[in-house]
Amino acid sequence: HYTSERDILKLIGPLFLDGLHEEFAQIAADRSARRKSRLEDFQAKLRGIKCLDPACGCGNFLVIAYRELRRLELEALKLLHDADVRQQLTATEVQLLSKVDVDQFYGIEIEMWPSRIAETALWLMDHQMNRELSEAFGQPYSRIPLKKSPHIRCDNALRMDWNDLLPANECSYVLGNPPFIGHHNQTPEQKLDQYDVLSNIKANGVLDYVCNWYVLAARYINESIRCAFVSTNSISQGEQVGILWSELYGRYKLKIHFAHRTFSWQSEATGAAHVHVVIIGFGKQNVDCKYIYEYEDIRGDPKAIQVHNINAYLADAPDVCVINRSQSICDVPQMKWGNKPTDGGHLIIEATDYETFLAANPEAKPYVKPLVCAHEFLHGEDRWCLWLKDAPPQVIKNVPGLYERVEAVREFRSKSKAASTRAYATMPSVFRQIAQTARPYVLVPLHTSETRTYIPFGFFEPDHIVHNSCSFIPDANQYHFGIISSAMHMVWVKYTCGRIKSDYRYTKDIVYNNYPWPVEASEKQKEAIAEAAQGVLDARKKYLDGGSTLADLYDPLSMPADLLKAHQALDRAVDLAYGRRKFESERERVEFLFS
Repeated sequence: HYTSERDILKLIGPLFLDGLHEEFAQIAADRSARRKSRLEDFQAKLRGIKCLDPACGCGNFLVIAYRELRRLELEALKLLHDADVRQQLTATEVQLLSKVDVDQFYGIEIEMWPSRIAETALWLMDHQMNRELSEAFGQPYSRIPLKKSPHIRCDNALRMDWNDLLPANECSYVLGNPPFIGHHNQTPEQKLDQYDVLSNIKANGVLDYVCNWYVLAARYINESIRCAFVSTNSISQGEQVGILWSELYGRYKLKIHFAHRTFSWQSEATGAAHVHVVIIGFGKQNVDCKYIYEYEDIRGDPKAIQVHNINAYLADAPDVCVINRSQSICDVPQMKWGNKPTDGGHLIIEATDYETFLAANPEAKPYVKPLVCAHEFLHGEDRWCLWLKDAPPQVIKNVPGLYERVEAVREFRSKSKAASTRAYATMPSVFRQIAQTARPYVLVPLHTSETRTYIPFGFFEPDHIVHNSCSFIPDANQYHFGIISSAMHMVWVKYTCGRIKSDYRYTKDIVYNNYPWPVEASEKQKEAIAEAAQGVLDARKKYLDGGSTLADLYDPLSMPADLLKAHQALDRAVDLAYGRRKFESERERVEFLFS
């Protein structure tokens, strides 16, 4: 088994098993004359369930689902035949007891070997469950010769009609764990599959391969079928949400019934990496009871929370999808990408080379600028760059260290596979993309740990060059810094930004440009936010001057109490600007922002 049983049960439990257990418990508690007929109806219901796994691999999900249905049926049979009755049953009568069988399970698998394993595994589980029935009734029970077979087809699920295997009007549940393949890692054949399946969706080329199964499931199911897939968590974060879920909401009217937020998927394969995944249960019908399974520890057990609605960000909030926007939805300073060198490292001067380079090339000093990169910003490390945008040609030509580095940039760009980069070989003295401001700015590191309660943003003068590992906001003041440094903005980041594993990947087009600012805030409220934001900067400064780094200050275990209090004071000021004295929970904040 390459998927742990614990994780399989996380999917089949809320999809159908929990409901069946609850129904059985109600029947078992019935002491009326109706109980016998209710048990018989329940067994017939179990026999009527048909499950399709359209990416079944070796059949792990189908095998565990079959086992659980057989065990429920066995409990029902025990109630139908108490201990005294069981002792009187003949072997022939016992042979007629079980109705649930392997022919209720359907799978599609592209590789021949695992598809055959899936068939065999279902028969092996059937044998094990027959032994459990034998032990319970004291008579041997077997299904030899085999009369029923699992329906496992070796085929490409993205190129076949699922109805050819199991007509939708006969299907009960669609479930499984489709392939985890990002768009950068897809083979040419997989890209062709995706182009064919997702041809109606704009920008489908950036979607993960698993998205194909969501769209095909949406086409296949009717209002009586419920689905659940394990997926990479990227499909509920960042730009993929707007691309995929706008289609699933708009064209297919899907509703999410339950969701496990990001957790670490445990594989039992030797040496297998743990990936960060979600589980999403959905269908075309609405349901009254929706549950989000939240993880305090992504390797631990979840806590089930009943909610009013689950949107594509797996939040208790309206079904809203944010899309890539080039401009903010609010009247605020526009965020820009940092400057991109694409230079082979030749325009960058590392801290270890700084003194040596200037000693050999003193005339270059006016053109050596501090370079602000995300890692160095957070960890208090220095880095420098050659900023030759306005350097006179004779300086570049006559300073050996500059000339050699510029020539190395030209050679690097001229050998690039990208035509656009080769074109910039004619301008080797400058960064490939320049966006630097001549005004002070707020710095936004693009990648940061999710363990931080707040992302550390920064203020810089324009002589500090922004690297493309960051974005920046020119013309921003303490008010703007205060809003994006607040708990309100952090909740928005947590639910809308993309992730690398589980860490935040901040993007201006998704996160910043879609963020709903407190547009009705009064001038007095804005002044209060600016004052509280300055309090955060002041609380930081004494520790930074003392040698601490922002990574130290924003580690939850080492964050100084006065810095935390300064952030909490800022949070209160921002909440008031939104017209609220207090938000009781993160869920309340994110629901408010989506609304």
